[in-house]
Amino acid sequence: MAKRTGVHVAEPAGAGGTAAGSAAARSPRPVPFGLPVDLDLSPEALAARMLTRHRATIRIKKPAVAVPRLAHIAQVTLTLANARGFHSMSLRDLSEGTGLSMGALYAYFSSKEMLLSMILDVVAEVVEEVLGHPPEGLPDARARLAWLIGAHVALTEAMLDWFTFVYMEAKAFPPEARARAVASEARTEALFSAVIEEGRAAGLFRAEDVALAAAFIKPMVQDWYVKRAKYRRRGITPERFAQGLAAFAERALGADVM
Repeated sequence: MAKRTGVHVAEPAGAGGTAAGSAAARSPRPVPFGLPVDLDLSPEALAARMLTRHRATIRIKKPAVAVPRLAHIAQVTLTLANARGFHSMSLRDLSEGTGLSMGALYAYFSSKEMLLSMILDVVAEVVEEVLGHPPEGLPDARARLAWLIGAHVALTEAMLDWFTFVYMEAKAFPPEARARAVASEARTEALFSAVIEEGRAAGLFRAEDVALAAAFIKPMVQDWYVKRAKYRRRGITPERFAQGLAAFAERALGADVM
């Protein structure tokens, strides 16, 4: 499990001893933004997770050979699928895109469905590892909600192609894979529900319907990677997006953020 360290805080703009700084002091608290410093989300590290989870079916056992090859296969898969759709991508397309023969591909997975399963497993594992284990020292539900939003945005920024693939392609997945994607989404939404319920019990939030509130917040967080180009055109950074969304969510939940 990754250590809960290395998370930096996005400071409100305009902080200081001026009138602008006074206004900033009344603005929502800074949002913890970032990921544990020892969490490796490089293509090779994600491929190593694939190898670990599917070692029984992957015929190439040596990590020095299998890991870079899996990283290459995964990246080409995500690139092709995000451009034309996973359903439309054939293994022949993947063979041409990776420069690997069909036989070489089959040494790592037996079918497109297996390749899809390997990708979904990695995403679900990392989401649970990061979002399911908040850092120590968060004082209350407001702070935990802000952290959850910031960590979700940071994670999707770090694994943009992976999350875009799962979100955009889920409707075309085979039934079993679609059910797994839906379950993973429900798990993340449940994390939001839990922190909102905690805040309501402590008198920090006044949400009448906790599940509905979580269902509203989750797609707003996803908007960062689904419509990322819109925010990039407006010069909005991931940190600023997380800060603004956390403040919006707190106000919607009835928290006093001033």
